[in-house]
Amino acid sequence: MTNHPKNISALMPGLKRLKSYQKAWVWADVLAGVTVAAYLIPQCMAYGELAGLEPVVGLWAILPPMILYTLFGSSPQLSVGPESTTAVMTAAAISSLTLTQGSNYASLATVLAGVVGLVCIIGYGFRLGFLASLLSKPILIGYMAGVAIIMISRQLSKISGIPLESGTPLGEVTEFCAKISQLHWPTFILSLLVLVFLFAVARYSPKSPGPLLAVLLATATVATFKLDRYGVALVGPIPAGLPHLALPIIPLEQFLPLIASAIGIAIVGYSDNVLTARAFASRNHYQVDANQELLALGIANLGNGLMQGFPISSSGSRTTIGDSLGSKSQVFSLVALIVVIFVLLFLRPVLALFPKPALGAIVIYAATKLIEIPEFIRLKKFRRTELALALSTTVGVLLTDILVGVAIAVSLSILDLLARISHPHDAVLGEVRGMPGLHDIADWSETKTIPGLVIYRYDAPLCFANVEDFKRRAMDAIEAEWVPVEWFVLNTEAIVELDLTAVDALREFYNELKVRNITLAMARVKQDLYVQLEGSGLLTLMGSDHVYFTLHTAIAAFFERHEDD
Repeated sequence: MTNHPKNISALMPGLKRLKSYQKAWVWADVLAGVTVAAYLIPQCMAYGELAGLEPVVGLWAILPPMILYTLFGSSPQLSVGPESTTAVMTAAAISSLTLTQGSNYASLATVLAGVVGLVCIIGYGFRLGFLASLLSKPILIGYMAGVAIIMISRQLSKISGIPLESGTPLGEVTEFCAKISQLHWPTFILSLLVLVFLFAVARYSPKSPGPLLAVLLATATVATFKLDRYGVALVGPIPAGLPHLALPIIPLEQFLPLIASAIGIAIVGYSDNVLTARAFASRNHYQVDANQELLALGIANLGNGLMQGFPISSSGSRTTIGDSLGSKSQVFSLVALIVVIFVLLFLRPVLALFPKPALGAIVIYAATKLIEIPEFIRLKKFRRTELALALSTTVGVLLTDILVGVAIAVSLSILDLLARISHPHDAVLGEVRGMPGLHDIADWSETKTIPGLVIYRYDAPLCFANVEDFKRRAMDAIEAEWVPVEWFVLNTEAIVELDLTAVDALREFYNELKVRNITLAMARVKQDLYVQLEGSGLLTLMGSDHVYFTLHTAIAAFFERHEDD
């Protein structure tokens, strides 16, 4: 029983932070909470529509995460709730089911949130937090750009008043251009003015709640000029009260397809969650727990699955606003929660007057923030292959279903990793006059190797994916020497482990060198690798006297053996 409080503290780090809350933080957290609430109300309503649900569901979907992440999250600043990527992925996952089989769309979204939560919680149980690294930076840049284009294409109908039937981004853009003569001018002009306003506020007053101001001004404009009579769509009546606890039930044949979608949403949502959390932790000098974030996101989604919501993740924009106003703890989220509940209980008539074109414009504005042109330029300057990865991911997301795009993104990341591991950098080391130590002979024109000795470094762990590449390049290094090679010293500083394929290949390599009267030795051998060499029998084959813990002792042994001969 004595360990119980410790277990609760480990499971709910947010509770521990709340117990040590400092009074000096109150003003900053309250100000951040009220401002974030003003920003998220129209934003989350827009994301509710983006997910294919009623706008109010976007507000319902932020209530459980605000409480649950406060208790279970490891970041004191992250804002968790409806987010553009998970919203559009929700729409993609459910729309095909409702078209082919028919069902309650809202129930499917709620079930999907619950399954996403369970996937994350299972991942936490197996400590799979490291999976976020499967989506490398180029893949994330390309993926988010593709999602942004899909978000924009899906809002074309709302901001123009043109009915669009196509279900693909390219089809929607093509159909929009073909039907441009049907443009509903009051709707389009209102949307355009909202977009211009949002960009102006972001440029000249970034701390202001731009989306809220934009929607209120748009609402006032519609009311003043009676634009709803001219066909400008409004949000309309909003259900009274707050979401309630309910266990949605759907047919088994619809539940099974949701599992694959939930895994994709969980991977992307968690990656966004942990990367955002880490970015602000680095900026403000505190630590976050990647595996704990998996649990927190899972419980938040599970809460939405029981409270009529849909899948959620973190919001970089809302987190940035809170940070800019000095948020110190998740109390800012609790303050925002109180504001949202107040609005839902007492200001529903105002929300009902929000024009839908304004919400569509907010989605487009958010989407433009996901297309990071400077990052594409940086990738091009750094390495063209990484730019190609990003662009390939964008194209893959646009030309396939968005959930297939997740699989493409993960696959490309893994292929990129395998490509790097299968053909890593290598080096033959030599001495440079006037410089201490040993250096890559390819980097210095005056580098000289020690006659009869090849010191070779392979910059990756040896495994099935690269051991043949290692053997070929090691042999090339031997053939490139002018003086007959007597010793081949493998610098193992980057080789931390072996697999069975590598063990067998090293045994073959040893035998090939023996036929040539070349001694195989290893230097800079770490303890873990030494144990593997011993267990595999390679240590016995080579001889323990040919394993060295520094390069200098290996070189000294070479000269001593050479003199003895």
